Amino acid sequence: MTRRGARVLRVGALARVEGEAALRLMISNGTVTEARLRIYEPPRFFEAFLRGRRHTEPPDLTSRVCGICPIASQTSACHAVEDACGVTVDAGLAALRRLLYCGEWIESHTLHIHLLHAPDFLGCDDAIALSRTHRTDVERGLRLKQAGNAIVEFLGGRAIHPVNMRVGGFHRVPARTELRRLTERLRQALDDALETVAWVAGFDFPDAECDADLLALNEPGTYAIERGTPTVLPHDGGGRTWAFPLPDFTTRVIEEQVRHSTALQAHLDGRRHLTGALARYAISGHQLPPTVREAARAAGLADPPSGTICRNPFRSIVVRAVEVLYAVEEALRLIDAYEPPPRPAKDVPPRAGVGHGATEAPRGALYHRYTLDADGLVTEACLVPPTSQNQRAIEEDLRRVVQDRLRHGGATDAELTRLCERAIRNHDPCISCSAHFLDLDVDRSRGRGHR
Repeated sequence: MTRRGARVLRVGALARVEGEAALRLMISNGTVTEARLRIYEPPRFFEAFLRGRRHTEPPDLTSRVCGICPIASQTSACHAVEDACGVTVDAGLAALRRLLYCGEWIESHTLHIHLLHAPDFLGCDDAIALSRTHRTDVERGLRLKQAGNAIVEFLGGRAIHPVNMRVGGFHRVPARTELRRLTERLRQALDDALETVAWVAGFDFPDAECDADLLALNEPGTYAIERGTPTVLPHDGGGRTWAFPLPDFTTRVIEEQVRHSTALQAHLDGRRHLTGALARYAISGHQLPPTVREAARAAGLADPPSGTICRNPFRSIVVRAVEVLYAVEEALRLIDAYEPPPRPAKDVPPRAGVGHGATEAPRGALYHRYTLDADGLVTEACLVPPTSQNQRAIEEDLRRVVQDRLRHGGATDAELTRLCERAIRNHDPCISCSAHFLDLDVDRSRGRGHR
């Protein structure tokens, strides 16, 4: 197919992202007129089949949304159901949930950094090629992932789709001596995480800036992971943040269907927004412990909120490495302070109500809402994942980076394809990992105008 004045790049399948997606890029007379990230996995209908289930079931069911981030879905679901039932879990159980979430952050971020994202910066096609040239770094990443896996498997009951968390707490809580068995592995992981921050800080980062508003949870006195208040740092707000109550989430963050994707796309009060590591660090980075903040400064990240906000998506790999360091340090702190709760779970009797829960999944804010009837049956469910929120920002990033590349000289289709892949992987979209490389279809033409 030929179109005058138009150049069309179609990427049939994206590699090194978690799931199935494609890309269509339209360039007309040197101007990028369209960038569409198409998620073509079939609809999964979680919100539909949650209706009619008992109020105790959403944590186990929604953990199947993703095999990479099941804890995020479980925790958001627990918070929402407990909120609907008017129950707050004890501090000791909340701390155990935070520890479990740290394990997921470690394993998920480490997978992305070492196996999916680092090859882009080091000229390798994939993690296998990277292991030949950077064996020590890949092995360090695997050790870190094993440390995260160990936390999830121990506290969650198994490494994939854990089963120990429940509404009200856990089915079983560990003895102090049991939990302390994780400390030796985590002390090694602390050194590995610090080395990883220094390693990724040495990568070559293209100049880029995301002009979306930033959205993350914020929790006074700590770096938000498993709870917090939705907080916004506008792109043009002069560094001033504003927050809104969690029950207002779906009146602020509006999801809409787009024709080119089975995934919904969201906007924040009609504007593009971005959630995830860059947003978390910009909004809550000043609440990291001194050792982690020092590592971030040494890696070239300004100290928020006084420093320049990092809006370069290519540097998100550095922020994720800093978050791994924090998660390991926080896990050690939680284990050291642990005292077994008097009971593994708090009773959560059913009642009619609407409950809201949100946590910081590795890729950003994850929101759940459930409406329960008097018998505790779910009558309505709403799940807003980070990827649907980030899609518009990703598409705008694609348009900008390609336009900038064209402005500084021509590029082949292969070069533009690689650039677009990198720009998408900056955001680590959660659409489970693809095992094959790009299948690219190119449509070129020259002339004035296009049909």
